[in-house]
Formats: sequence, structure tokens, C-alpha cells
Amino acid sequence: MHADFPFTAILLLLLLLPLSSAAAAISYSDHCGAIVRDLPLLPSPNPPLLTPKFLALRHAHVDASANNMNKGISEIPRSLSFSCHKAYRTQKDAVFKIEGVLSVAGVGYSRNRTRRGLRLVHFRPPRIPVTPGDAWNSISFTLSGFWDSVSGKLCMVGSGFGRLSSNHVVLKLDYLNSSNIFNSLVNGTMESVDVDNEMNRDRKLISILGVNLRTYKYELIDKEIESNEFQLLDDMTSVSLGLEDLGQNMCTYIISAGIVDLDYKSDCNSVSCNFLGRGNGNFTPSVMYFNQIECLDGGTVRFLLGFGDLGHNGYGLPFEPNKTLVSEGKWDGKKRRLNMVACRIFGDGDEGFVGECLIRLSLRFPARWTLRERSYIVGELWSSRSVNESGYFGSVSLSSIKNKNARAAGLTYEYKEISNARKSCANKMIQKTEEGKYPAPLSPDMRFDMFGGNKKVKDLWGYSSPLYIDNQPYQLSSVVGREADSTWEGKQNLSKMINVSYILSLATSHDFRLSSEYMQIKSFEISAEGTYDFGSGHLCMIGCMDVGPPKARVGRNVSLDCEILVDIQYPPLNARNGGALKGTIESTREKSDRLYFEPFEIFASSVYAGQAKESIWRMDLEITMVLISNTLSCIFMALQLLHVKRHADALPMVSVIMLVVLTLGHLVPLLLNFEALFMMSHNNVNVYFGNDGWLEVNEVLVRVITMIPFLLEVGLLQMAWSSRSGDGSQKNLWISEKKVLYLSLPMYIGGGLIAWFVHLSRKSYQRPRIHHLGYKQQSVWGDLKSYAGLILDGFLLPQVLFNIFSDSNGKALAPPFYFGITFVRLLPHAYDLYRSHSSAWSFSYIYANPRLDYYSTAWDIIISVGGLLFVFIIYLQQRFGGRCLLHRRFRQRSTYEKLPVASTA
Repeated sequence: MHADFPFTAILLLLLLLPLSSAAAAISYSDHCGAIVRDLPLLPSPNPPLLTPKFLALRHAHVDASANNMNKGISEIPRSLSFSCHKAYRTQKDAVFKIEGVLSVAGVGYSRNRTRRGLRLVHFRPPRIPVTPGDAWNSISFTLSGFWDSVSGKLCMVGSGFGRLSSNHVVLKLDYLNSSNIFNSLVNGTMESVDVDNEMNRDRKLISILGVNLRTYKYELIDKEIESNEFQLLDDMTSVSLGLEDLGQNMCTYIISAGIVDLDYKSDCNSVSCNFLGRGNGNFTPSVMYFNQIECLDGGTVRFLLGFGDLGHNGYGLPFEPNKTLVSEGKWDGKKRRLNMVACRIFGDGDEGFVGECLIRLSLRFPARWTLRERSYIVGELWSSRSVNESGYFGSVSLSSIKNKNARAAGLTYEYKEISNARKSCANKMIQKTEEGKYPAPLSPDMRFDMFGGNKKVKDLWGYSSPLYIDNQPYQLSSVVGREADSTWEGKQNLSKMINVSYILSLATSHDFRLSSEYMQIKSFEISAEGTYDFGSGHLCMIGCMDVGPPKARVGRNVSLDCEILVDIQYPPLNARNGGALKGTIESTREKSDRLYFEPFEIFASSVYAGQAKESIWRMDLEITMVLISNTLSCIFMALQLLHVKRHADALPMVSVIMLVVLTLGHLVPLLLNFEALFMMSHNNVNVYFGNDGWLEVNEVLVRVITMIPFLLEVGLLQMAWSSRSGDGSQKNLWISEKKVLYLSLPMYIGGGLIAWFVHLSRKSYQRPRIHHLGYKQQSVWGDLKSYAGLILDGFLLPQVLFNIFSDSNGKALAPPFYFGITFVRLLPHAYDLYRSHSSAWSFSYIYANPRLDYYSTAWDIIISVGGLLFVFIIYLQQRFGGRCLLHRRFRQRSTYEKLPVASTA
């Protein structure tokens, strides 16, 4: 079976019985009558009781080990959720009829994740998209049954949705009406039932363990506060934020902190560090995550505290009982901390229960951040027992080091190492930079998405975002869509150098090791502070990176590497010639140091807000120009067809080679963009626009309209060929056509060889580097495509040669055709001249694409002059004869006689 096969599919195969086309209804009395008797409802009116938490389970733990259902999928978490939609009173006060939905979910992990395209401008850390194999998959059942609120017994029966309607299940829970921490768990079972099998020998049973969400009594934490169990932390000097400073629900702030790191204060070889209790051996987790149960006004909370290793257990996943603590806590407004009591979860057969409430926690929210301390949450976890008592364990420090975007109102930043940063950056500041206007400090242009690499790692990607600009927090929510702060420069009259702090987060798709001392990682995060010169766009900072092992560690300070230099140069806001953000991340240690790593070269993969707006406008303009150009091509081709229909004698004088060049010229773009029409593969565009389908629709429309002149050209080519093939007197015209072919073909082949040699010479002198903004070096095939565009620009050359060899003085081509098609071919070059002098920044070409023609100032002028010259020559040839421009001795007319073409009546 495939390794990523979702758990729900396995559950369907093993838990549920085969589908039956004629399924019988499941009986409540047969399966639940002995637990809670079926009672009639109260007479009308008896409206349903609609309370959100009347009876509910959220991500309850599922254990199918009794049926060997988790064999081979032990690393796939699974959970069960139940929500009550309606509750009715019955003729017995304590019994309620319940209707609800049961969902069983599983998560499959995929190791080979790839990063999809980012939006044009990111103001948030980029998200790694969820692939179908990673998504939550669930199956649901509609259930109906009865709940006795006195005994807590709940029994329900039901069937699946849709195609699962013939699959029946029975849900049995012990769900108390009120609880405290010791009886706060909900135990139960879920079993499949085959109503056609009276013996039900193949019944599949899974056990359920969840948390009671009904009335809860906070008893234990009150006793601990009264007995002063948290006075050990009274001497802590860290200034903490209060509830009023958070500006939001305290639990939301805690959850937003993400994963919390654990630092063991004692050596786990000499003192027990096992706070999870028996059954976990010597397991010492490195991270903790919060799973909220409830959060009340005033700071009374309940959490499931999950533990694991970084990268294995992510926060927010269903809890594993043997690696989870149940906790309750209250906010101490005077001490500005959240005090909590936590208990272990044990299993007795198929049931779980709470015991050994020996663990104390205290959480605080630092009011001041520095380069080395940027934790949303800090705290302590310790044992309520003394060193000599059984069950004692060494205390653990808690800290969240993930740089997140939420900012509390009372939070400030202190630049403790700014002097060191200035010294480290002193040599960098003397470098000359391009003159221009650079991003204002509080503008959205200060954050950027990036990619890069070094000798060992080639495919790094991530984001960089300011944390504080001077003393002002860089609130992402406030800068989205906001223009640059034009008043900032006026506020900084004395100096354009300001203090900044940053977050840099980078990741790759495979494991790597920065150096011999660093652990094996897939991503890393750098906290940085330094200076930004918004007069030159130069940002220079020193950074700190966590280098601790993934397992238990002792002491947080020894796990930071702060000898890192981050040097970034922003391009001007009106950058030309492909100006782009560039930078380096390098270690300032000696190469012999075990923490030294090879420098990283980074580039921005996002753009300035102004550039984004300009580019969107330019793309709209280019799409419009493509549509206009193709429409004009259709009109000019139609006029030529009308011309040869009115002047049948002109049709044989149209060069077949010219029509072949024109036809192939429209065919090649259609073939090259075939995948754009059917596969929607826009890798270059999606780097900036994500999966925006509107651009794809426009491109498909362009391809369809491009096909119309192609079909008209095919029709004209067929008519010209037929006009010569049907009459033997036109033999001399074929001789002239062959001369055109013999002369033009070597010219085309020779030009192609020159383009190939030029490509090889350019490639040999080009140094390998990381390609900025996803632009790749032009391949030989790309250069040949550009050369093909040059041939199409000179499509009149075969007609000029044909007129010379045949000495034709007839009007084979309608003036709107040869002048109009030339105008359509030269218009992109005129636009390219405008584009290069108005705004050189671009990331996508829809019109005047350099991959389909030669575009530069020199080529634009040469091609335009050449195209107009061919138009002038055709005009003179059709007025004064095909050899009118030759010397008199070369003007001898051909000896063949043209015969009139009989018109068909």
C-alpha cells in the first residue's frame, strides 16, 4: 500500500463493512436500549436547545490498536470530532434526545513538499501550500440518540453521508454534565454494525478519548494559589505584559506564539527530566504546543499541553495521551503571570483518566524584546515535589523563539547590540550605491520574499520582514496597501541612518547541515538588528541563529550563534535595467571554527508595491496590444484575400516562400504555447502571481485569436499554390520561386549558425550564478526562436527576390497587406523602445517577448529601418517593375509570355 495512503481510506476498508445497495435501517433499541432507554419527546411546543457546546468533542484521540487498525500507520495522527446540532427535552427531565454529526479524520504526511509560486507582493511570511496528500481527510455520519445527564451515558446510532449511507455506526460515550480536572476526560467507543448480519461477528471497535467541554469547575488551581505554590517565581525580574497590553484574548496570543522550546535547567544524566511520567521511558521532549480547551474572561483557561520533538509533532494536532498534559490556570494580575496546574493522562484498558497533578507552570509575556530574547512567551515548568520525593524532576524553562507577526500594544524593542552592529557594518557602508529614491523605513517595500543559496544549498527560499523600525513596531496589518511614509525623511533631519530589527526565515526542500556543529535542518531563522540607510538603500545587521540540538538541551544562551552578518542592498524604487535586491548572509567566524558556514547569496523574489502596480498596468496594456495586433493581422489578411479575388491574375505572382514564412511565423507561437492552452503551465508568471487564473484566460484568448490569421494564411497559401499548379504556362514562375529558395535558404541557415555561435561564445564567457527573479540563461533553442522572429520581421524579402527574378510589375500584394503586416511586425519593436526608456523592470513578457524576437535598442532600430525599406521596395516594384532598382543591364525582361487567366463563370 502507498506510504501516503490516507488513514481515512484505511479506516473505510477496515472499520466499515462493504457497501450494500439495499441497506436496512439501524435500530436504536437493539444497540442502545440497555444504556439509555428510548423516551418520547415532550409534547409541542418543544423547540430544540441550540447551544454551541451542549455536547461536543474536538479532535478526540482514536485508538484502533485492538483491531490492528493502526498497523503500518503509527506515524499518522487520527482524531474524531462530534458536534451536537439539536437537543430536545424528553418526558424524563435528565434525558435529552440528541442529533449530531460524527467525523473521523486522519492526516497523511508528505515528505516531498515543493513551494508553489508566491503572490506578487507578500506582506506576510509565505505559506507552504498544502498538497492533497497532506490535507485533512474525513468521513462523517449523522447520528441520533439519547443522553442521560445524570449518569453521563450517551448512546447514538446513525449512518454515513452519501455513498456511505449503508454504513452504520454506534457511538457510546461517558460524557458528564459537569466536571473538574480529574474527571474531565470523555471515554467511549465507536463500532461499525452490519444490520444484515445478525451475529455481527465482524464488528470493528475503536476506543475514543476526548475532553469534556461542558460545565467545568476550576478547583485545583484555586487550592494551589491559596497555598502559595507559585511564590518561587516572585523574584523574577522579567517585565511582563498585562492582559490590557495584549489588546486581544490572552489565549489567542498564546496560540499565536506557536511552538514553545524546552530548556532543561538540570543535567538529565544526574537528575530526572521525565515530567511526563511512567510509560515514556527517558523521553525528553524539545518542544511544547498549546491546544486550547476553553478561555474565559479574566484569564481563566484550560489547555491540553502537547509535547514532542521539533519537526515531528506540530502544534494544533490531535493529542497523544501519553505525551499530553491536562491543565487549568488563572491569570495573576498583580504578578502579571499565568499560573497553571497540569496533570498526566493514564490508560486503564480502553479508558483514560487523569492523575498525578504534580506539575506546575507559570507563563509570562515579555514586555521588552532584544536581539537574543524575542519570545512571545517565557515561563517555567517544575515539580511540586521536593528533590528527595518520588516523582521529582528538574525544572524546565519555556520560551517561544519563532518570530511571528502579531505585536502587543505594550511591547517595546531594545537595541542592546547596535554598537557591535555598527562596527561590523562600518566597512560595508563605504561602498558606493546607485543614486535614487529608496524604500521609506515603514513602507511595505521593506519586507520581501527571497531565494538564494551557497555552495552546499542551492534552493533556499523564504522571507524577510522588519520587526521594529527605530522604536516603532512594523505592523504588517497596517502597512498592507499603504504607500511609503513620505514624512519619515522629514522626521530624520540629522541622519538618514536608523536602527532596525529584522526577521529572516529560510527553508529548503531537503535536509542539510550548515556546518559540522549545526544540527541537520530543513529551515532556519535569523534574528537580526542593525542599521538602515534609506538615503542609499543599504541594510546591514548582525544576526543570531539557534544552533541547539533537536533533543533536550541545557541553557538557552549557549545555543545561539550571534556571529552572523546580514548585508542587503535595496534597489531604487525606480530601478532600471533589472535593478533587484541582493544580499548576503555570512558567518564572521574563522573558517576553522566549527560554527562557520559558507556565505549565502540571496535575492528578492517579490517586488516593490509601485513596481507591482506598474507591471499589472503594463501586462493589461500588452494583452490589449496583442489582441489589437492579431485583429489587425486578420483584417490585413482578409484584405489580401479580397484583393486576389478581384484580381485573379495577381494570385500567381504572390511568392509561395513568403506565404510559407508568414504561415510558419504564426504557427510557431501556437506550438510553443500549446501547453499554455491545454496544461496551464505558467511557471515564470506564477512566481509572482500565484495561481491567478485570469492571466491564463487572457493568454488562452490570445492564442485563439492568433489562430485566425494563421488559418487565413493557410488558405492564401493553398490558393497561390493551386493557381500555379493548374496551368503549365506558369512553369517560369516556379523557376523564379526556386531561385528565391536557393538564395534565401542559405541566408536563413547561415544566420541560424551565426546565432548559434554567438550563443556558445556568450555562454563560455558567462560566469555561473544564481539567476535573479527566476530568469534563466537563454538556451540555444531560445536563441533560435528569437532568430526565427527576425526572419518573420523580414517576411517581405522572398517577395522582393521573387519580383526581381520574375521581373513582375503586377500588383500581387495589396498595399494594406504588405504595409499593414509590416506595421504589425514593427509595432512590438517601437513598444520595446518605449518600454526600455519608461520602465525597465519586468518579470513577464506578453507582448514584445525577447524569447520570440530580437529586442534591444540597436535591434529595434535596425529591424524597423529594414522593415520600412522592404515596404518601400515592394511599392516601387509593383509600380515600376520588379527590377526597377537594378542597373539597366540587369533589367532584361524574361522571355516567357504571360497568358490571361480564364475566369470561371
